[in-house]
Amino acid sequence: MRISSVNTYLVRPRWGFVEILTDEGIAGWGEAVLEGHASTVAACVEEMSDYLIGADPMKIEDIWTVLYRAGFYRGGGVLMSAIAGIDQALWDIKGKYFQAPVYELMGGSCRNRMRVYSWVGGDRPTDVGAAARERMDAGFTAVKMNATEELQMIDSYEKIDQVLERVGAIRDACGKYFGIAIDFHGRVHKPMAKVLAKKLEEYDPMFLEEPVLCEHMENFKEIAACCNIPIATGERLFTKYDFKRLFEVGGVDIIQPDLSHAGGITEVKKIAAMAEAHDVALAPHCPLGPIALASCLQVDATSYNAVIQEQSMGIHYNVGKTVLDYVKNKEDFEFTDGYVKLPVKPGIGVEVNRELVLEESVCPHKWKNPVWRHRDGSVAEW
Repeated sequence: MRISSVNTYLVRPRWGFVEILTDEGIAGWGEAVLEGHASTVAACVEEMSDYLIGADPMKIEDIWTVLYRAGFYRGGGVLMSAIAGIDQALWDIKGKYFQAPVYELMGGSCRNRMRVYSWVGGDRPTDVGAAARERMDAGFTAVKMNATEELQMIDSYEKIDQVLERVGAIRDACGKYFGIAIDFHGRVHKPMAKVLAKKLEEYDPMFLEEPVLCEHMENFKEIAACCNIPIATGERLFTKYDFKRLFEVGGVDIIQPDLSHAGGITEVKKIAAMAEAHDVALAPHCPLGPIALASCLQVDATSYNAVIQEQSMGIHYNVGKTVLDYVKNKEDFEFTDGYVKLPVKPGIGVEVNRELVLEESVCPHKWKNPVWRHRDGSVAEW
Protein backbone atom coordinates (compact mmCIF):
# COMPACT_ATOMS: atom_id res chain seq x y z
CA MET A 1 0.00 0.00 0.00
CA ARG A 2 1.26 3.46 -0.93
CA ILE A 3 0.13 7.03 -0.30
CA SER A 4 -1.36 8.43 -3.48
CA SER A 5 -2.45 11.96 -2.49
CA VAL A 6 -2.73 14.41 0.40
CA ASN A 7 -5.57 16.95 0.68
CA THR A 8 -6.08 19.81 3.12
CA TYR A 9 -9.31 21.58 4.02
CA LEU A 10 -10.06 24.66 6.12
CA VAL A 11 -13.51 24.39 7.69
CA ARG A 12 -15.56 26.45 10.11
CA PRO A 13 -15.36 27.45 12.83
CA ARG A 14 -11.52 27.53 12.86
CA TRP A 15 -10.24 24.06 12.02
CA GLY A 16 -8.01 22.43 9.44
CA PHE A 17 -8.45 18.83 8.25
CA VAL A 18 -6.00 16.67 6.28
CA GLU A 19 -7.02 13.66 4.21
CA ILE A 20 -4.46 11.08 3.11
CA LEU A 21 -5.51 8.71 0.31
CA THR A 22 -3.89 5.39 -0.60
CA ASP A 23 -3.72 3.29 -3.75
CA GLU A 24 -5.76 0.59 -1.98
CA GLY A 25 -8.69 2.94 -1.37
CA ILE A 26 -8.18 3.43 2.36
CA ALA A 27 -8.41 7.09 3.41
CA GLY A 28 -7.17 8.53 6.68
CA TRP A 29 -8.21 11.79 8.36
CA GLY A 30 -6.26 14.09 10.66
CA GLU A 31 -6.74 17.52 12.16
CA ALA A 32 -3.78 19.77 11.31
CA VAL A 33 -4.34 23.27 12.62
CA LEU A 34 -2.87 25.98 14.80
CA GLU A 35 -5.68 28.33 15.75
CA GLY A 36 -5.21 31.65 13.95
CA HIS A 37 -2.60 30.13 11.62
CA ALA A 38 -4.66 27.47 9.86
CA SER A 39 -3.60 28.49 6.35
CA THR A 40 0.06 28.41 7.34
CA VAL A 41 -0.26 24.88 8.73
CA ALA A 42 -2.15 23.74 5.60
CA ALA A 43 0.68 25.10 3.45
CA CYS A 44 3.18 23.23 5.64
CA VAL A 45 1.25 19.98 5.14
CA GLU A 46 1.36 20.54 1.40
CA GLU A 47 5.14 21.10 1.57
CA MET A 48 5.55 17.90 3.55
CA SER A 49 3.47 15.93 1.04
CA ASP A 50 6.61 15.57 -1.10
CA TYR A 51 7.87 13.16 1.57
CA LEU A 52 4.55 11.32 1.69
CA ILE A 53 3.55 10.55 -1.89
CA GLY A 54 4.60 6.99 -2.68
CA ALA A 55 5.49 6.17 0.93
CA ASP A 56 4.16 3.18 2.83
CA PRO A 57 1.54 4.65 5.25
CA MET A 58 2.02 1.75 7.66
CA LYS A 59 5.54 2.95 8.56
CA ILE A 60 4.28 5.69 10.85
CA GLU A 61 7.35 5.98 13.07
CA ASP A 62 9.66 6.26 10.08
CA ILE A 63 7.49 8.86 8.32
CA TRP A 64 7.18 10.86 11.54
CA THR A 65 10.96 10.83 11.98
CA VAL A 66 11.55 11.93 8.39
CA LEU A 67 9.12 14.84 8.73
CA TYR A 68 10.67 15.92 12.04
CA ARG A 69 14.37 15.35 11.45
CA ALA A 70 15.01 15.45 7.70
CA GLY A 71 13.89 19.05 7.25
CA PHE A 72 16.79 20.39 9.38
CA TYR A 73 14.61 22.99 11.16
CA ARG A 74 12.30 21.39 13.66
CA GLY A 75 9.79 22.01 16.42
CA GLY A 76 7.46 24.94 16.91
CA GLY A 77 3.72 25.31 16.50
CA VAL A 78 3.43 25.28 12.71
CA LEU A 79 5.75 22.37 11.88
CA MET A 80 4.50 20.20 14.73
CA SER A 81 0.82 20.91 13.98
CA ALA A 82 1.36 19.85 10.37
CA ILE A 83 3.09 16.66 11.52
CA ALA A 84 0.28 16.10 14.05
CA GLY A 85 -2.45 16.09 11.40
CA ILE A 86 -0.46 13.82 9.11
CA ASP A 87 0.29 11.45 11.99
CA GLN A 88 -3.38 11.20 12.97
CA ALA A 89 -4.32 10.39 9.37
CA LEU A 90 -1.65 7.68 9.15
CA TRP A 91 -2.91 6.05 12.35
CA ASP A 92 -6.45 6.27 10.93
CA ILE A 93 -5.29 4.37 7.84
CA LYS A 94 -3.50 1.75 9.91
CA GLY A 95 -6.48 1.15 12.16
CA LYS A 96 -8.79 0.83 9.18
CA TYR A 97 -6.37 -1.60 7.52
CA PHE A 98 -6.35 -3.85 10.60
CA GLN A 99 -10.04 -3.17 11.35
CA ALA A 100 -9.31 -2.01 14.89
CA PRO A 101 -9.40 1.21 16.91
CA VAL A 102 -5.97 2.83 17.15
CA TYR A 103 -5.69 2.14 20.89
CA GLU A 104 -5.88 -1.60 20.19
CA LEU A 105 -2.74 -1.22 18.06
CA MET A 106 -0.98 0.52 20.96
CA GLY A 107 -1.45 -2.29 23.47
CA GLY A 108 -5.14 -2.01 24.19
CA SER A 109 -7.05 0.18 26.62
CA CYS A 110 -6.53 0.51 30.36
CA ARG A 111 -10.01 2.02 30.93
CA ASN A 112 -13.51 1.65 29.48
CA ARG A 113 -14.51 5.30 29.32
CA MET A 114 -13.00 8.76 29.75
CA ARG A 115 -14.13 11.61 31.97
CA VAL A 116 -14.77 14.85 30.07
CA TYR A 117 -15.42 18.45 31.05
CA SER A 118 -17.34 21.28 29.41
CA TRP A 119 -16.51 24.96 28.93
CA VAL A 120 -18.55 27.79 30.49
CA GLY A 121 -18.28 31.53 29.96
CA GLY A 122 -16.41 33.21 27.15
CA ASP A 123 -13.22 35.19 26.74
CA ARG A 124 -14.50 37.61 29.37
CA PRO A 125 -16.67 35.22 31.39
CA THR A 126 -20.04 36.20 32.84
CA ASP A 127 -23.00 34.29 34.34
CA VAL A 128 -20.82 31.24 34.85
CA GLY A 129 -22.74 30.03 37.89
CA ALA A 130 -25.95 29.42 35.95
CA ALA A 131 -24.05 28.00 32.97
CA ALA A 132 -22.16 25.56 35.19
CA ARG A 133 -25.39 24.43 36.78
CA GLU A 134 -26.80 23.73 33.30
CA ARG A 135 -23.77 21.58 32.50
CA MET A 136 -24.13 19.79 35.82
CA ASP A 137 -27.80 19.09 35.11
CA ALA A 138 -26.73 17.73 31.71
CA GLY A 139 -24.54 15.18 33.48
CA PHE A 140 -21.11 16.80 33.51
CA THR A 141 -19.08 16.52 36.69
CA ALA A 142 -16.63 19.32 35.85
CA VAL A 143 -16.33 22.56 33.86
CA LYS A 144 -13.54 24.88 32.80
CA MET A 145 -13.66 28.66 32.57
CA ASN A 146 -11.36 31.50 31.68
CA ALA A 147 -10.39 33.01 35.00
CA THR A 148 -10.01 36.63 34.14
CA GLU A 149 -10.01 39.34 31.56
CA GLU A 150 -6.67 40.89 30.64
CA LEU A 151 -4.37 41.66 33.58
CA GLN A 152 -1.34 43.89 33.61
CA MET A 153 1.76 42.76 35.52
CA ILE A 154 0.48 44.60 38.58
CA ASP A 155 -3.24 45.23 38.38
CA SER A 156 -6.32 46.13 40.41
CA TYR A 157 -7.57 43.94 43.24
CA GLU A 158 -11.03 44.72 41.87
CA LYS A 159 -10.26 42.31 39.03
CA ILE A 160 -9.08 39.72 41.55
CA ASP A 161 -12.35 40.07 43.45
CA GLN A 162 -14.29 39.60 40.20
CA VAL A 163 -12.50 36.31 39.57
CA LEU A 164 -13.28 35.11 43.09
CA GLU A 165 -16.92 36.10 42.68
CA ARG A 166 -17.26 34.08 39.47
CA VAL A 167 -15.60 30.98 40.87
CA GLY A 168 -17.66 31.32 44.04
CA ALA A 169 -20.83 31.45 41.94
CA ILE A 170 -19.98 28.07 40.39
CA ARG A 171 -19.18 26.56 43.76
CA ASP A 172 -22.47 27.85 45.20
CA ALA A 173 -24.48 26.63 42.20
CA CYS A 174 -22.89 23.19 41.86
CA GLY A 175 -21.78 22.20 45.33
CA LYS A 176 -18.54 21.39 47.09
CA TYR A 177 -17.40 18.44 44.99
CA PHE A 178 -18.12 19.65 41.47
CA GLY A 179 -14.92 20.04 39.42
CA ILE A 180 -13.86 23.60 38.55
CA ALA A 181 -10.87 24.08 36.25
CA ILE A 182 -9.67 27.68 36.06
CA ASP A 183 -7.76 28.74 32.96
CA PHE A 184 -5.47 31.76 33.39
CA HIS A 185 -4.92 31.52 29.58
CA GLY A 186 -1.46 33.05 29.88
CA ARG A 187 -3.11 36.41 30.60
CA VAL A 188 -1.58 36.65 34.05
CA HIS A 189 2.00 37.48 34.95
CA LYS A 190 3.82 36.08 37.98
CA PRO A 191 3.05 38.89 40.48
CA MET A 192 -0.74 38.62 40.04
CA ALA A 193 -0.66 34.84 39.44
CA LYS A 194 0.69 34.36 42.97
CA VAL A 195 -2.10 36.51 44.39
CA LEU A 196 -4.82 34.69 42.44
CA ALA A 197 -3.47 31.23 43.23
CA LYS A 198 -3.48 31.96 46.95
CA LYS A 199 -6.96 33.47 47.03
CA LEU A 200 -8.54 30.78 44.83
CA GLU A 201 -7.46 28.03 47.20
CA GLU A 202 -10.60 28.35 49.33
CA TYR A 203 -12.77 27.19 46.39
CA ASP A 204 -10.89 23.87 45.93
CA PRO A 205 -10.40 24.12 42.15
CA MET A 206 -9.65 20.99 40.17
CA PHE A 207 -6.61 22.75 38.66
CA LEU A 208 -5.17 26.11 37.60
CA GLU A 209 -4.25 26.17 33.91
CA GLU A 210 -1.42 28.24 32.44
CA PRO A 211 -0.97 30.46 35.52
CA VAL A 212 1.94 31.89 33.54
CA LEU A 213 3.15 31.09 30.04
CA CYS A 214 5.59 28.24 29.57
CA GLU A 215 8.23 30.70 28.42
CA HIS A 216 8.36 31.46 32.15
CA MET A 217 8.18 27.81 33.23
CA GLU A 218 10.87 28.37 35.87
CA ASN A 219 8.18 30.26 37.83
CA PHE A 220 5.79 27.32 38.18
CA LYS A 221 7.40 26.06 41.38
CA GLU A 222 7.11 29.51 42.98
CA ILE A 223 3.43 29.79 42.05
CA ALA A 224 2.73 26.21 43.18
CA ALA A 225 4.27 27.07 46.56
CA CYS A 226 1.61 29.78 47.01
CA CYS A 227 -1.31 27.35 47.04
CA ASN A 228 -2.45 23.76 47.38
CA ILE A 229 -4.01 23.60 43.90
CA PRO A 230 -2.74 21.37 41.07
CA ILE A 231 -0.99 23.35 38.31
CA ALA A 232 -1.68 22.43 34.67
CA THR A 233 0.03 23.55 31.48
CA GLY A 234 1.37 22.37 28.13
CA GLU A 235 -0.91 23.42 25.28
CA ARG A 236 1.87 25.70 23.93
CA LEU A 237 4.57 23.04 24.10
CA PHE A 238 5.10 20.99 20.97
CA THR A 239 7.67 18.20 21.45
CA LYS A 240 8.89 15.69 23.99
CA TYR A 241 11.95 17.88 24.33
CA ASP A 242 9.82 20.87 25.39
CA PHE A 243 8.16 18.70 28.01
CA LYS A 244 11.51 17.34 29.16
CA ARG A 245 12.47 20.87 30.21
CA LEU A 246 9.11 21.31 31.93
CA PHE A 247 9.57 18.15 33.99
CA GLU A 248 13.07 19.23 34.89
CA VAL A 249 11.96 22.59 36.36
CA GLY A 250 9.00 20.98 38.21
CA GLY A 251 5.99 22.57 39.85
CA VAL A 252 3.44 21.17 37.37
CA ASP A 253 0.96 18.42 38.28
CA ILE A 254 -1.00 18.02 35.02
CA ILE A 255 0.27 18.29 31.44
CA GLN A 256 -1.99 19.30 28.56
CA PRO A 257 -0.34 18.47 25.24
CA ASP A 258 -2.56 19.12 22.23
CA LEU A 259 -2.89 16.17 19.82
CA SER A 260 -3.15 18.59 16.89
CA HIS A 261 -0.16 20.71 17.93
CA ALA A 262 2.31 18.37 19.61
CA GLY A 263 3.11 15.90 16.86
CA GLY A 264 -0.04 13.81 16.96
CA ILE A 265 -0.64 10.42 18.51
CA THR A 266 2.93 9.21 18.04
CA GLU A 267 4.55 12.07 19.96
CA VAL A 268 1.89 12.61 22.64
CA LYS A 269 1.90 8.93 23.59
CA LYS A 270 5.62 9.34 24.35
CA ILE A 271 5.00 12.58 26.25
CA ALA A 272 2.30 10.85 28.30
CA ALA A 273 4.72 8.09 29.24
CA MET A 274 7.32 10.69 30.28
CA ALA A 275 4.71 12.34 32.50
CA GLU A 276 3.75 9.03 34.10
CA ALA A 277 7.40 8.47 35.00
CA HIS A 278 7.34 11.85 36.80
CA ASP A 279 4.01 11.06 38.56
CA VAL A 280 2.34 13.83 36.53
CA ALA A 281 -1.24 13.52 35.24
CA LEU A 282 -2.39 13.87 31.62
CA ALA A 283 -5.35 15.97 30.46
CA PRO A 284 -4.99 16.59 26.70
CA HIS A 285 -5.85 20.04 25.38
CA CYS A 286 -8.64 19.94 22.78
CA PRO A 287 -10.80 23.01 22.03
CA LEU A 288 -10.93 21.69 18.46
CA GLY A 289 -12.88 19.37 16.19
CA PRO A 290 -13.94 15.71 16.14
CA ILE A 291 -10.76 14.22 14.68
CA ALA A 292 -8.61 15.90 17.31
CA LEU A 293 -10.99 14.74 20.06
CA ALA A 294 -11.02 11.15 18.82
CA SER A 295 -7.22 11.21 18.62
CA CYS A 296 -7.07 12.37 22.24
CA LEU A 297 -9.33 9.52 23.29
CA GLN A 298 -7.02 7.00 21.60
CA VAL A 299 -4.12 8.22 23.76
CA ASP A 300 -6.32 8.52 26.87
CA ALA A 301 -7.38 4.91 26.41
CA THR A 302 -3.81 3.66 26.73
CA SER A 303 -2.40 6.14 29.26
CA TYR A 304 -2.72 5.22 32.94
CA ASN A 305 -2.19 8.85 34.01
CA ALA A 306 -4.98 10.32 31.84
CA VAL A 307 -7.47 11.98 34.21
CA ILE A 308 -9.90 14.12 32.20
CA GLN A 309 -10.44 15.18 28.59
CA GLU A 310 -11.25 18.62 27.20
CA GLN A 311 -13.81 18.82 24.39
CA SER A 312 -15.31 21.76 22.53
CA MET A 313 -19.02 21.01 22.21
CA GLY A 314 -20.68 24.22 23.35
CA ILE A 315 -17.46 26.23 23.53
CA HIS A 316 -17.74 29.93 22.70
CA TYR A 317 -15.29 29.69 19.78
CA ASN A 318 -17.57 27.43 17.74
CA VAL A 319 -19.58 29.76 15.49
CA GLY A 320 -21.27 28.54 12.29
CA LYS A 321 -20.35 24.87 12.72
CA THR A 322 -19.57 22.63 15.66
CA VAL A 323 -17.98 19.26 16.40
CA LEU A 324 -20.75 16.84 15.51
CA ASP A 325 -21.64 18.61 12.27
CA TYR A 326 -18.68 16.85 10.66
CA VAL A 327 -19.41 13.44 12.20
CA LYS A 328 -21.69 10.73 10.80
CA ASN A 329 -21.33 8.40 13.79
CA LYS A 330 -22.63 10.92 16.32
CA GLU A 331 -23.75 8.19 18.71
CA ASP A 332 -20.11 7.39 19.48
CA PHE A 333 -19.62 10.87 20.95
CA GLU A 334 -22.47 10.90 23.45
CA PHE A 335 -21.63 11.96 27.01
CA THR A 336 -23.18 10.05 29.91
CA ASP A 337 -22.66 11.02 33.56
CA GLY A 338 -19.69 13.16 32.57
CA TYR A 339 -17.96 10.39 30.60
CA VAL A 340 -17.58 9.35 26.98
CA LYS A 341 -17.04 5.78 25.85
CA LEU A 342 -13.87 4.92 23.97
CA PRO A 343 -14.07 5.01 20.16
CA VAL A 344 -15.29 1.79 18.59
CA LYS A 345 -14.83 2.29 14.86
CA PRO A 346 -11.60 1.18 13.18
CA GLY A 347 -8.89 3.82 13.00
CA ILE A 348 -9.29 7.15 14.78
CA GLY A 349 -12.99 6.47 15.31
CA VAL A 350 -14.60 9.25 13.26
CA GLU A 351 -16.72 8.68 10.17
CA VAL A 352 -16.12 12.08 8.60
CA ASN A 353 -18.90 13.84 6.68
CA ARG A 354 -16.69 14.40 3.66
CA GLU A 355 -19.43 16.09 1.66
CA LEU A 356 -19.75 18.82 4.29
CA VAL A 357 -15.96 19.19 4.52
CA LEU A 358 -15.77 19.78 0.76
CA GLU A 359 -18.66 22.24 0.90
CA GLU A 360 -17.12 24.20 3.77
CA SER A 361 -13.66 24.30 2.22
CA VAL A 362 -14.96 26.20 -0.80
CA CYS A 363 -14.93 29.35 1.37
CA PRO A 364 -12.05 28.74 3.81
CA HIS A 365 -12.31 30.40 7.20
CA LYS A 366 -9.83 33.08 8.25
CA TRP A 367 -10.31 32.90 12.01
CA LYS A 368 -8.09 35.13 14.12
CA ASN A 369 -8.13 35.72 17.85
CA PRO A 370 -8.91 39.27 19.00
CA VAL A 371 -6.16 41.75 19.78
CA TRP A 372 -6.66 43.12 23.29
CA ARG A 373 -5.15 46.25 24.81
CA HIS A 374 -4.87 47.48 28.36
CA ARG A 375 -6.35 50.80 29.40
CA ASP A 376 -2.97 52.44 28.80
CA GLY A 377 -2.92 51.23 25.20
CA SER A 378 -0.31 48.49 25.60
CA VAL A 379 -1.00 45.08 24.08
CA ALA A 380 -2.57 42.54 26.45
CA GLU A 381 -2.24 38.76 26.38
CA TRP A 382 -5.37 37.17 24.97
